[in-house]
Amino acid sequence: MSQYVEFRIAYEVTSAILCFILAWFMAKPYRLTREIRYLGLPLAFSFLSVSYFFSAVIYAQLSFLPNNILWFQLIARTFAFLFLAMTYHFSKKSSKTSQILLNVTFSLIIVAIIASVAAIIFTPQFDFESYLSTSGYVRIFIVVCLTYITIHVLRSHIEKPQPNTLLIPLGYILLAISQYSLIIWAVDLSMFAWWGALVLRWGGLAIFLFVAYVSFYKSRKKG
Repeated sequence: MSQYVEFRIAYEVTSAILCFILAWFMAKPYRLTREIRYLGLPLAFSFLSVSYFFSAVIYAQLSFLPNNILWFQLIARTFAFLFLAMTYHFSKKSSKTSQILLNVTFSLIIVAIIASVAAIIFTPQFDFESYLSTSGYVRIFIVVCLTYITIHVLRSHIEKPQPNTLLIPLGYILLAISQYSLIIWAVDLSMFAWWGALVLRWGGLAIFLFVAYVSFYKSRKKG
C-alpha cells in the first residue's frame, strides 16, 4: 500500500470522525425537543460521515468489496447536502403549513434514499463511466446547495450579528470552494486543485467543530 493511499485512508477516516462528532453535537436540540426540524443537521453530518467512511474503505481496496460500493459513497454525500439545504430552507418557517411541508419533504427524502440503495443492490453490474458522469453532476449539485446555504446563513448573521454566526458561512464557503476545486481537478487534473480541496474540507469541518463546541459549552455553562 502506497503512502498516498495510507494518507487518504487516514484523511477520510478523520473526516468521518469529525462529521460524527458534529452530528452528535447537533443532535442535542432534537434529543431535548423531539421536533423533526432539529433532525436535519445531525442527519446531514451523519450521512456525510458515512460517505467519508465509504471513501476510506474504497481507498483501502479490499478485494471482497463489490465495485458498486462507489455508488453508496455518492448517495450518502448527495443526501447529506440535500438534508442540509432542506434544514436551512425550513429553519425560519414556523407556520403549521411549513411544518407539514417539512415533514412531507423529509419523508420523500427518506423514500428516495431507500429507493436509491435498493436500485444499487438489485443492479449489481457496475458502469464506471456512468459513475464518473454522475459524480460530476453531484459535485455541481453540492456547490449549488452550499451556495444557497451560505446566502441563507449570511442573511441570518446580518439580521442578528454574533461572532460565532460569522464563522458558519465561512465554513460553508470553504466546503463549497473544496467541491469547486474537485470540479476543476476533474476537468484538467490540477493537483493544486486536488490538494486544495482536501485542505479546504478539513478547514470547513474544523470551523463547524469549533462553533459546535463553543455553543455546546456555553449552553452547558448557562444550564
